[in-house]
Amino acid sequence: MEIDTRSNKCGGSLARRRALTADSSWRALGLWATVLLTAALFTLAKGNTPAPWMGFFPVPARGEGRSMLATLRGLSRHGDVVLLQRNIPWEDFYKSESAPSRAFSDLANLVRLSREKGLRTIFVVDALNGLDRRAFYGVPAAWGRPSFADARVRRAFKNFALRIVREFHPRYLGLGSEVNTYMAAHPGDAANLVSLYRQTYAAVKNAAPETQIFSTFQWDELRLADGGINWQPIRAFEPQLDLWVISSYPCLWLGSRRVPADYYSPLAYETEKPLAVGEGGCSSRRVGRWPGSDRAQVDYLSAIAEQLGNRLEFWIYLLYNDLDPTWYNKIVSNERDRDTLELFYYMGLADAAGKPKPALDAWDTIRQRLQRGR
Repeated sequence: MEIDTRSNKCGGSLARRRALTADSSWRALGLWATVLLTAALFTLAKGNTPAPWMGFFPVPARGEGRSMLATLRGLSRHGDVVLLQRNIPWEDFYKSESAPSRAFSDLANLVRLSREKGLRTIFVVDALNGLDRRAFYGVPAAWGRPSFADARVRRAFKNFALRIVREFHPRYLGLGSEVNTYMAAHPGDAANLVSLYRQTYAAVKNAAPETQIFSTFQWDELRLADGGINWQPIRAFEPQLDLWVISSYPCLWLGSRRVPADYYSPLAYETEKPLAVGEGGCSSRRVGRWPGSDRAQVDYLSAIAEQLGNRLEFWIYLLYNDLDPTWYNKIVSNERDRDTLELFYYMGLADAAGKPKPALDAWDTIRQRLQRGR
């Protein structure tokens, strides 16, 4: 009996130990499975996050066919996308979305050439002068002083955007560029600009719900505003911003100072929406009183990559190659615009002949890293 009793006790103890051991094993197995599942989900999520599209404006060194083809070849080797920012052919589009338009035919040819080179396309509808964002561009003089309240301006803007959407089916469409500069210069017209954006946003979403729509904001102007970052112009467009897109030319705003480590990062904290750089750059040489250097270009690229890289949907550097001043000076008649354009002549990552600058290697390295890291 004692033996039996001891045997029963031992048997009970053994059973309990086995039960405890089994329970611990299951717990350990469950914990390990959780770890593996978490790691798998993290890897899957990481793998499903697309790398940002990276590219340039397709601006040739000279306005010649051979020069454009050379630029597109360079773009296709060092980028995924071109950003096609086009002023509105006002007289063609204020009556009809489907009107014949030489300007639109030229755009279609550039889209075809770009896609033949394997490049994606992003579009921006631009009502303003690219060299002076305080002013409209190309509005017929007979229309009088242009305003975003003008029904003809509003119809042409919306019709041109819809034509782009129906013809080219873009993933990304910009409705306005660096609009905060215009809003600051013309506060009385700012509400009209915003309402036109909202109306066009609704029309585009009705035609193509999958299109991601934005306007671009001049970041340096917002970032360096008196009293701290001015978020109000961006907030004025919410919630009809599918992503927040900036332009930035810090060398024109910071002088010879390096880009601070927190210059762009506030964007990542202010919104959970995707971010993008719609244009930007630094000159590789000094122009008048404006500084520039190879080092400045590399520093600019590094700042964007380090502060925003993991949040970017796309990243557009302004120019792949430098511009030939002799050629462009001939076609820009307005002296003020010509002086502004001079600031951009040497912003390319290659010179006008296509010879790479040090920043092009930095761009390629960043692009490869972002493609691997996401």
